[in-house]
Amino acid sequence: MNLTQYFSNTLFSGKTICVTGGGSGINLGIAKSFAAVGAKVALCGRTPEKLEAAAEEIREHGTEEIREHGTEVFTQATDVRDYAALESFFQNTVEALGSVDVLVCGAAGNFIAPAEKLSANGFKTVVDIDLLGTFNASRAAFEHLKASRGNLIFISAGQSFTPYPFQAHAGAAKAGVDNLAKNLALEWGPHGIRCNTIAPGPIAGGHAAARQRADQRKVRLADPPPTLRHRGRNRPACGLPCLPAGSVHHRNRGGRGRWAEPARLRHPAIALGEALTPK
Repeated sequence: MNLTQYFSNTLFSGKTICVTGGGSGINLGIAKSFAAVGAKVALCGRTPEKLEAAAEEIREHGTEEIREHGTEVFTQATDVRDYAALESFFQNTVEALGSVDVLVCGAAGNFIAPAEKLSANGFKTVVDIDLLGTFNASRAAFEHLKASRGNLIFISAGQSFTPYPFQAHAGAAKAGVDNLAKNLALEWGPHGIRCNTIAPGPIAGGHAAARQRADQRKVRLADPPPTLRHRGRNRPACGLPCLPAGSVHHRNRGGRGRWAEPARLRHPAIALGEALTPK
């Protein structure tokens, strides 16, 4: 998919996109897409080797647009549960790349587990990474986003609004993420910060998809989960307006038994990250 069919390849020139959990999957796909339209990219995650591999993919093995731009990429190993580490990440990003204009909070953890067998620690771990990590990143980036009148994009999931077998932990965490987005949109809108969510369905590729498919085989689901029963559409980016400060869900669900491709998340992410008004 050539993003420049829909967006100028200089749309985000001079701006910096920060992505938590940016070493793989959806988050890496979103980072590459922002780079294709001119953005500088900062990635954080827990594994330095994955971050470096992702940075090289963005610099050298990405789309033709990325190669043309010679994208600047900064990486720092950071656990989103560690607030001080996130403060360091954003400060170092500003020193390396100049600003924080868009923050994509995509770091997440998940696994398949029946609620009656889910340990308290397992539940807490997912909530800590998904919900607490999203708040930590947003709060640590607040002053930088306020200075740039920037944008927050949270990666949610269908489990936040549809009951999903063996996903009590993920559903609770992502429902919290959704509500956090609404509250931050309300409180931080006056500072010029927009906050939106994208709620994708199952995504092909990456470790999470493979792990969850394996876990589903173990529990032998008799019927696909509700979020896989209806085919969804991902509306093109050009159909999403530059929204005022507020919160919106963009749902991207795979059809029955199908996994959506990471590329399908590109358009809504770019559109929601676009500045409301020229600087």
